[in-house]
Amino acid sequence: MSARNLSKRVQGPEGGLDLLQDITLNVNAGDSLAITGPSGSGKSTLLSLLAGLDVPSGGDVSLQGKVFSDGSEDERARLRGEHCGFVFQHFQLVADLTAEENVMLPLEILGRDGARKTARHWLGQVGLGKRCHHFPAQLSGGEQQRVALARAFAVSPSLLFADEPTGSLDYANGEHVADLLFSLNREQGTALVLVTHDQTLASRCARSVSLVEGRLGDSLNVPSNGA
Repeated sequence: MSARNLSKRVQGPEGGLDLLQDITLNVNAGDSLAITGPSGSGKSTLLSLLAGLDVPSGGDVSLQGKVFSDGSEDERARLRGEHCGFVFQHFQLVADLTAEENVMLPLEILGRDGARKTARHWLGQVGLGKRCHHFPAQLSGGEQQRVALARAFAVSPSLLFADEPTGSLDYANGEHVADLLFSLNREQGTALVLVTHDQTLASRCARSVSLVEGRLGDSLNVPSNGA
C-alpha cells in the first residue's frame, strides 16, 4: 500500500480546516508501521483514508497496484473486503451473532467456501476454540478483542489496520492481545498499520511515524520486540 501527497480538508464554521496535509508513506508486505501523535493530530483520519473508509481531498492511496482512493464506494468496499482486516478499540462485534458467526460474517460476504471451518480454526488460533458459541455479552473485553482478531485474520488479509486495539483493555489483556497481534503479523506476513497513543505498543512495530497538526513527522526505525 502507498499513499502519495494525501490531504483532507473539511468545511467548518469559520471556513476550511485542513485535517491532513501532504502525507506520503509506503507499507510493504509484512511491514509493521505505528502511527502516533496527540489527540486531534489526524491519526484516525489518516487511517480512514488509508483504508478507503473515506476519500482524500487531494493525493491518492494505492492498494495492490490499484488507485484505491479513486474508486466508487462499492469498488473500495470490494478491495477492502478482499485485502484488508480491521481491529478497533471497541471491538465492533455484532451482538446477536456468536463468536463463530462474527468470524464467519466477512467470509460469507466475500462468498468464501468453508466459512465455518475457517472461523473455528482462527478462534482456536487466538485461544477461543471452546467459546465458539458464546455471544459477545458472554465474553470478557479481552476475549471480544481476540474474536475481532480472529475475524480480521480469517479473510487472509494482506494488510491489517488496528486502531487503538488495546485501548479498552486492562494491562494483562492488552499485553495478551498485543502479543497475538504481532505474532500473527509475523507468522502470516500480513502488513500492519497500527494507530496508538501507547509508545510501548508503537515500539513493537518496525517503523513509527508521528502526526502533529495533520503533518507527518520523521519516520523512525525502532527496535522490534514483537514482529
